[in-house]
Amino acid sequence: MSSGICQRGEEDEDVHGFLVDDIKKEIRRSSRLRCMKCKKVGASVGCSIKSCRQMVHMPCGLEQEFIFQFTDLFPSFCKKHAPSQSCVSSPSLPLSCSVCLEPIDPVLSYNVLKCPACHGSWFHRNCVQHYAHSAAMFFFKCTLCNNKDQFQQEMLRMGIYIPERDAAWELEENAYEDLLQVYQHCDAVKCHSHKGRKYSSQSGYFEIVRCKLCGSRGTHRKCSNLNPNIYIYIYIIIYIFSFFKSAKQMQHKVYSINIFIYIYILNCSSSSSLSLFSRQCVPATSPEVLMDLAHQISQQQSTEVLVEDDDGVMEAALRVLRVLRQSDFNPCCTLSVKFSQDKHSNNIRNQRRFLRRLVSKLQMAEIFEGPDGSKNLALNSKALRDDLYFEVGSLLALSLVHGGPPVGFFSPALYHSLFNYPTNYRPTLQDLGDTAFAHKIRQIAEAKSMKELRMAMQSASQYLEAAGCWRKIRELPEKDMLVEDVLNFYLIIRLQLPLQRFREGLRTLGLFEQVQMCTEAFHSVFCGPVERLTAKSVMELFTVRFSEEKEQQEKENTTIHFWKKYLHECEEGQCAAPLEDLLTFTTATDLAPSIGFHPTPSISFFSSPDPSCAFPQSHWDANHLFLPIQPSYELFKKHLDYTVCQFSLHIGHNLLNFLLFCYLQCFPP
Repeated sequence: MSSGICQRGEEDEDVHGFLVDDIKKEIRRSSRLRCMKCKKVGASVGCSIKSCRQMVHMPCGLEQEFIFQFTDLFPSFCKKHAPSQSCVSSPSLPLSCSVCLEPIDPVLSYNVLKCPACHGSWFHRNCVQHYAHSAAMFFFKCTLCNNKDQFQQEMLRMGIYIPERDAAWELEENAYEDLLQVYQHCDAVKCHSHKGRKYSSQSGYFEIVRCKLCGSRGTHRKCSNLNPNIYIYIYIIIYIFSFFKSAKQMQHKVYSINIFIYIYILNCSSSSSLSLFSRQCVPATSPEVLMDLAHQISQQQSTEVLVEDDDGVMEAALRVLRVLRQSDFNPCCTLSVKFSQDKHSNNIRNQRRFLRRLVSKLQMAEIFEGPDGSKNLALNSKALRDDLYFEVGSLLALSLVHGGPPVGFFSPALYHSLFNYPTNYRPTLQDLGDTAFAHKIRQIAEAKSMKELRMAMQSASQYLEAAGCWRKIRELPEKDMLVEDVLNFYLIIRLQLPLQRFREGLRTLGLFEQVQMCTEAFHSVFCGPVERLTAKSVMELFTVRFSEEKEQQEKENTTIHFWKKYLHECEEGQCAAPLEDLLTFTTATDLAPSIGFHPTPSISFFSSPDPSCAFPQSHWDANHLFLPIQPSYELFKKHLDYTVCQFSLHIGHNLLNFLLFCYLQCFPP
């Protein structure tokens, strides 16, 4: 698991493919690194998150709840950045570990894991690791639902090592030798065979007949006075006889088998044949993660999206998604967006415009409820029947990976329900929004006496009964637990099926799994509010390309000064166009995409013989802005205002801006 070494040799070269020189080099590197646990040098294992600098020895990492993933590039994660599981349903009590059968607290943590397929099988980490080491890759599966593929992938993600070999019981020498021998013994009370109880003829009265159900008991036909032509009767009699005779013995055998399966203990030092490849740090920021996912998108294949107008964005998106779902769903195709009323088609501008409008429309979808910028999932039977939860989740994933804006409207409760972040988050009354139900629950929470509490509970009796929370309260402090139970039911338990389908939609293009790995980084992408543009943030977006000539550079520096002054006046409302329209003119979107701009927005300059005819220009494919070199700020501002307002008017974006520009020209401030 060392961070600075890779397997460069063949499997049988030096130490299992690790060259001795590389090992010595890694020893020298780690000799300068100090372990965060024991404070001693030699810490060779580091967290794979770029911004994290925690280093440990591997045994110390186990004590510090590091997760070591024995798959892909074998990354390691500290406790803060470790992957986590989410609970999609309320577990039924009491619960026990599915391996050791000891009681288990159904709270997901480093030491408690669950099956991702059935959500009903829970494990102690040590127990499932011992089970994996014994069963290995070919037999390691959920003990409850028998799911193998999904279960193994989840356990690998959570740091469980699964050996790539046959099961331990299959490798034991002569383990099944007894199964190759047929039972040859007469178990009758009195045996009439002169050749002994183990003698069996091919047929006739001294043929040993075995139990058809277990095969572990038998008798000569003559010894049990059985007709040679009656087989079923014989087997039943023998089975009943064997059962009463050896019930305790059979019970002992079953117990021994269970012990045999689980006695294997994991020995980390014996895992020396692991193939370690060159390591790569996991991206620490959401734009880096989304950029990695965007590499799946094929530039050779495209999906056409025809939008009648801005009001038809949602319908166009759902139409495309449903068509794709009917055939082989391939979300990796490039989106080719066309607006029917747009004569000057540019795919970059149309795609960004489409995704921007799409996210705005999705926020108003019927599957969400709550105030703007803090939406929860709503329970809608029609949306469930139409599978709208899956489709909206899939559209959000498509939007983010294809370069759409931040989602920005999830409530903290919804984000926690989906990704279990923050892990200690508890739903609050603010998550309910301003509804009649929320008003009644607030009355319960704000009750200052038992009389007020009883009245508030009576007023909300229908809601409490539906949530299974209608109960007798003896003391006023018990109201806090009552409110917490109601919130859990309303925001989590009753929404299990919608949450499950929504998660499945977010798995499109692998987004959900990556968000689970970087829940903190993606929190600002999904949860609002989206930060408004400022003069400073716009300036930081652009890089400036200066000329090489010094004389020209002086003029360009003056133009950049004009540009910064113009941005500040835009922010203060002294210009005809807001900052959002200015960014749209340059990049075809009024909000920076979650994936970031690619290429980075840039500014260059041009000179004109007649400055009065020099107007700014933009190149959307390159996110590039061409600024004219003007003799005065007034002319610079006038031309930039006019260009941006004309552009906004052309795309039907803001007629008011153009009228404001005309007013400012007639009546300057």
